[in-house]
Amino acid sequence: MARIRKLLISNRGEIAIRVIRTCRQRGIETVAIYSEADRAAPHVRAADEAYCVGPPPSRDSYLAQEKILEVARRARVDAIHPGYGFLSENASFARACQSAGIIFIGPPASAMESMGEKTRARTAMSRAGIPVVPGSTEPLRNAKDAQLLADQIGYPVMLKAASGGGGKGMRKVDSAADFASAWRAAKGEALNAFGNDAVYLEKFLDRPRHVEIQVFADSHGGCIHLNERECSAQRRHQKVIEETPSTIVDQRMREAMGQVAVRAATAVGYVGAGTIEFLVDSQRSFYFLEMNTRLQVEHPVTEWVTGLDLVAWQIRVAEGERLPIDRPLSPRGHAVEARVYAEDPAEGFLPSPGRITYLRSPGGPFVREDSGVETGYVVPSEYDPMIAKLSAWAPTRREAIARLRSALDEYAVTGITTNIRYLAAILDHPSFLAGDYDTGLLTREHQKLLGAIDPQQEELALIASAVLAYERDARRARSMGKQSELPGISAWRLAPKRRWDRR
Repeated sequence: MARIRKLLISNRGEIAIRVIRTCRQRGIETVAIYSEADRAAPHVRAADEAYCVGPPPSRDSYLAQEKILEVARRARVDAIHPGYGFLSENASFARACQSAGIIFIGPPASAMESMGEKTRARTAMSRAGIPVVPGSTEPLRNAKDAQLLADQIGYPVMLKAASGGGGKGMRKVDSAADFASAWRAAKGEALNAFGNDAVYLEKFLDRPRHVEIQVFADSHGGCIHLNERECSAQRRHQKVIEETPSTIVDQRMREAMGQVAVRAATAVGYVGAGTIEFLVDSQRSFYFLEMNTRLQVEHPVTEWVTGLDLVAWQIRVAEGERLPIDRPLSPRGHAVEARVYAEDPAEGFLPSPGRITYLRSPGGPFVREDSGVETGYVVPSEYDPMIAKLSAWAPTRREAIARLRSALDEYAVTGITTNIRYLAAILDHPSFLAGDYDTGLLTREHQKLLGAIDPQQEELALIASAVLAYERDARRARSMGKQSELPGISAWRLAPKRRWDRR
């Protein structure tokens, strides 16, 4: 068995820190990479060594294979952990690592090609007799062919990045009139996120649930599943809140989905952590959607209910060990995770890059924060705006939701706009609390989730802004050698020639 003593994380943010923590526990030295935009990022300081790999655009840094491999050679690492996103599902990168004598902590390139390329995976599953959502079996060559297929299948349809995941390169098309613009947007986003603009098409199912199965396989033929995760709370096809167990899955359905997932992974010689994703209709019939050939963002909820460290499992399997267990574990209690984004839900989820002027993280029993930011950190505009994941565990679903809801109330971030209030509204929504929701919930209930403006809060915000403006002007005046009380220096004031009394 190969012993990993030094490992490079070819990623950034919270997942880089997550991997570093497990490596530290296992006595493995870590190497971080960063773009010029991430020079002061927490993951850079958390690692034992760190190297700049290029300018801010991901294609010139986090997607630049040769630059990353050059750092790996210079640092003399034994292995590379790709995290998720960027190069995590790139078969050519996995092969390049192997050619360089570096362990790639993920599946073999052949398995990645079979399942990481979405259309190829759909074809393989169809041949294996596993139901798939109707759609194309190959990446679509041009917009004309794609639209002809969409006309045959019937609208609405989904355009999806063939090499992607995480909601990137995905567009719903409601009519032929919308097709051309959706085609361009999906291809452009796919190219920017994954370095490959290939897209495919599938029928859009009405009000489905999105349920996935975590699988794990070793190089000795062992393969198990670690139960399901419910991921139906989504905005723009991007998961926002995940939980396990799913409220729609009973033990019989769990076993059936788990068996299909294990069969799918075994069929392609899979090794490592992977996720088989399904859409579930109102009759609880499930359809293969895709396989993510990597660790998932939402893996903490599985760790909560199984008590396992999935990153440690990845490393052990990469070193050649057998899986430490040979059968699924029954879920213990319930776990829920919320993704915290630097974005403004009221402005169409517009990203909100900028400096975090204050950060207070929540705590308490059975609360976990996976974060890649800190007070003073500047959230860059070049990457996905997720800044942290907050998760909680409890014996029951109702208690887990209440615990996560309380933790969100403790979360404080200033300087940028976040979706924390929006996340709290989702947890409070009657349909979510009842466990009776689908992938369209957040779209249908968007205005309700935003909530009405509280007049008292609006007035307090106005007063606070006035006080901050006054103090800013006073500091500026003092730096210029003038008196500190300057009722006339501000560009505006509520009452001319009146001093503020903040007693």
